Amino acid sequence: MTAPYLEHHIPSPDGLTLYARDYGSNAPGAGGRLPVVCLAGLTRNSRDFHPLAVALSTDTDAPRRVITIDTRGRGGSDRDGDPSRYTVPHEAGDVIAVLTALGISRAAFIGTSRGGLILHVLVAVQPQLLGPAILNDVGPAIGMEGLRHIQSYLGRRPSYASLAEAADALKRVHGPAFPKLTDTDWLEFADATLRETEGRYEPDHDPAIAAGMAAVDLSQPLPELWEQFDLFRAHPLMTIRGENSVLLTPEILNRMKERNPEMDVLLVHDQGHAPLLHLDGTPAAIKAFLDRAP
Repeated sequence: MTAPYLEHHIPSPDGLTLYARDYGSNAPGAGGRLPVVCLAGLTRNSRDFHPLAVALSTDTDAPRRVITIDTRGRGGSDRDGDPSRYTVPHEAGDVIAVLTALGISRAAFIGTSRGGLILHVLVAVQPQLLGPAILNDVGPAIGMEGLRHIQSYLGRRPSYASLAEAADALKRVHGPAFPKLTDTDWLEFADATLRETEGRYEPDHDPAIAAGMAAVDLSQPLPELWEQFDLFRAHPLMTIRGENSVLLTPEILNRMKERNPEMDVLLVHDQGHAPLLHLDGTPAAIKAFLDRAP
């Protein structure tokens, strides 16, 4: 079966090869609408967005081109020999390199977690790139409880004999925040997160990324991005929050809404960090938000 996307391998400014998927580039009518660029979380990759990308690119009323990007060290992109370059600014540079290579001068963006932090950089350094923007369970400040939870499971490098074993393990770690996911959902989650190597399933990212996060000293205040967040006032903005998220807390979300009263908010029930964007009514809400722009 032919994959519903094209694959691109694009050089980064410092010599790595970056991987991106390109959905719906030839869909009738898509050329008249802004493409959608999807940016994944800290240790995640473009496969997170596959069901949503298919839905948006094959929509019968208003199909859109969708680009999903693996930033360095994730998925199909090269691992970086210098772990010090696993930073949000470097990864923002990766995004700019991919869009330049694909001839995209303006797009709508969806940024999940780390991907949303990348959007905070892009809106500051390349604001002309951004049309509508969606922040998925992330804001200019981060809940410390959420960061501690991330550190607790990134400190391990698991290996599984099967996807089913991996799905069970992921359910044990994340299940309390996602009580209504089915066994099929957990299998899809595992398939999007892991890669098979010599008959074993392991996380599909450079271990140095997890090690860097595990080493962050959470006893010290982390930088906040409120000045950059204020720049989103010039762009249509939606923030999605998982009802059970401890990374994007209600307090942070309320402060975001106070600073940007025009911001749309979507609360996803029975999900934590970060909401899966292809479930329940989330794709329809995303489509409705994007359709306000050409």
